[in-house]
Amino acid sequence: MRSAGACGFRARAVSENAPRPTTGARRPFLIVNPRSGGGKASRFGIAERARALGAQVFLIDHSLSQDLATIARRAVDEGADLLGVAGGDGTQALVAEVAADSALPFLVIPAGTRNHFAMDLGLDREDPSAALEALTDGVELWVDLGYAGERAFVNNVSFGAYAALVQDPAYRDDKLGTAVRILPEFLARHEGPELVVRTGLLTVDGPDAVLVSNNPYQVDDPAGPGRRARLDSGLLGVLAVRAETPAETATRLRSGQPHGFTRLATPDDVVVHADVPALPAGLDGEAVGLPTPVRCRISPRALRVWVPRRGRGAGPAGRPPGWAAIGRVV
Repeated sequence: MRSAGACGFRARAVSENAPRPTTGARRPFLIVNPRSGGGKASRFGIAERARALGAQVFLIDHSLSQDLATIARRAVDEGADLLGVAGGDGTQALVAEVAADSALPFLVIPAGTRNHFAMDLGLDREDPSAALEALTDGVELWVDLGYAGERAFVNNVSFGAYAALVQDPAYRDDKLGTAVRILPEFLARHEGPELVVRTGLLTVDGPDAVLVSNNPYQVDDPAGPGRRARLDSGLLGVLAVRAETPAETATRLRSGQPHGFTRLATPDDVVVHADVPALPAGLDGEAVGLPTPVRCRISPRALRVWVPRRGRGAGPAGRPPGWAAIGRVV
């Protein structure tokens, strides 16, 4: 990480896009998921601390059907001048889209399980309440926002093998176990829709797994994409794997052989075609169905994110579940 000048905030996501001091929000609105991350928001008293700082707090009630995007838009109509989320990446993406559309700042409280977006922003994932300091002593970053069709994503959208993981009901409670159970069978039998990926002049026919990310991941080896060095490059990252058997997949990924593996960074749209009208996908770890063909694009510096002026950074780099598991299941 590098220092952002005198403010002392260490942000991995910033390059040629210096953090700027914030002026404070008069009517911040925060959506809190009390179940996310095993109850992190409750353990750290996020709602109570946010109210003490003048924020209006909406607690998600999981016994009801609630459209969080609609709730966020209503808050904007009623005068909110900042939107925030204490929850996982999927919830972050829903509200981030509203914030971007409304040209309002966005506050990320890493109260989910993995919190990849918060990690790449340099936030403290061990103490999610620390992110609330941005309301009183923060800086503003402008970061990119990805779109898959009409849906925004802050991290990535995935198809094929990884999407099969996310679609499985057991995935949320046991990510690794579900990966080990599903991936070998999926790859061996080529289960799922036939995919074709097109971007610019490049076409990838029949990949078994596709990951399109909001900015490219740093990749030390193909089996383990980790952090993103920037969130403001204006580029989509594309990872695609094609193999005949799980053993072949693992061997190629471990050896770094390019055959069967495609990796690129592109400013162009990435279009995923399939032989079905609606394609199962994992959107920031949430199971969704997207009308085909799925056009993925990036909106450069569309999102204004407020972060604390001071931060100690994040822990070890995470990896999108499923990709590393491809190399572990044989």
